[in-house]
Order: sequence, then C-alpha cells, then structure tokens
Amino acid sequence: MNLQEVRSLASKGEGLKIEFKKKAAFPEKIVREVIAFANTLGGDLLIGVEDDGTVSGQRFIEEEIFVMEKAIRELVFPDLDFEVYSFKLNEKKGVAVFRIPISPSRPHYLKEKDRKQAYVRVDDRSVQASREVWEVLKKSKNPKDTVFTYGKKEEILMKALGENEKITLREFAKLAQLPKFLASKTLVRLVTANVLNIHPQEGEDYFTLKD
Repeated sequence: MNLQEVRSLASKGEGLKIEFKKKAAFPEKIVREVIAFANTLGGDLLIGVEDDGTVSGQRFIEEEIFVMEKAIRELVFPDLDFEVYSFKLNEKKGVAVFRIPISPSRPHYLKEKDRKQAYVRVDDRSVQASREVWEVLKKSKNPKDTVFTYGKKEEILMKALGENEKITLREFAKLAQLPKFLASKTLVRLVTANVLNIHPQEGEDYFTLKD
C-alpha cells in the first residue's frame, strides 16, 4: 500500500468496508468499528482522514497508532489479526490505515459492564449484534449442511414472508405462538441453512427469504 492508494480509498467515502477517523480520540469506541469489520467482511480504518474523505493527516501519527493498537490488544476478544500502514504527508502530519481482514475467530466482542458486545457492519455504520446475529456468526465459522424439519412453524413463517417479504423475531414469535427463544432458534437455523437472510439493524433485526 502507498499514499496514492490511501487517497484513492478515501475518495470512495465511508461504506461497508471503510471508516474514517480524524484522530484516535476515544479508542474504546473506535474499536467497535474494528470489531465490526472483523465480524463482517473485513475493512479499512483510516486515521487522519476527515468525514468528507479529505486526507488532512494527523500530528504525531505514531502516537495515534500506538493508542489504537493498545486498545485493540486490550479491549477486543478474542485476539484479532490486523495490519497497520502509516505514511507521512509532510514533516508534521501523517495518515494511518488499519487493515482488518474478515476473521476466522468471529464473533469478536468488547466487554462492556460485564457484558459481551459484538458489532457488525451495516452499510457505513457499525451496529451492535443481536443474539441471533451472534449465533449466525458463530455457526458461519464452520459451515455445515443444516438439516431441519419443515413443520407448522416453518409453514407459518414462509406464508408470512410470502405476504410481507420481511419479518422480525417478535413478529414471528407472536404469529407462530412460540416462546421467543424457540422462535430465535428456528430463524437462526434457517439462516445457517441458507433459506433466510438476516438483516442486522440498530433497532430490531429483520429476516427475508434468500433469493
């Protein structure tokens, strides 16, 4: 990677696989972006880049890198692999790129108030993973053929999706008169069987039929 490639990356704007930060202030929050990249499709975190994609650089870029590396090592579980590139814009300012591959050890998470919080990337945002997303991430590490019985609850689900195109866990549980945990297991199983897609949201996830 070189500085020209960094400018090219920045010109594309923030998205599913790229995030800009002017500096590494509040690294305990920025690591959420790192976790989301590792849990989704990988991505690049650029330090020293404005929200509009201007590569303005940051003074003492080595310190910014040190702060972020320390946060990733100490706050993210399990450990994740990443690469760091840094480039000087001039004598005073530089820019850094943290390249995060999709991780075979996902889901990665933060420990917040004794709770494990995982994050995934949705468009240009990082959102907290629901229990269902967490389970799908775990199962996606070792894909296996999922065998399931097509019964009454699956029939109700397919009918609802045929009528409304998407459904939430709460809606499915109510419609099929199922306890929430059982409705959750059913939806996760169908996602891992490539029957459904899960769409993580900041509020409530929804599910659609796979094309």
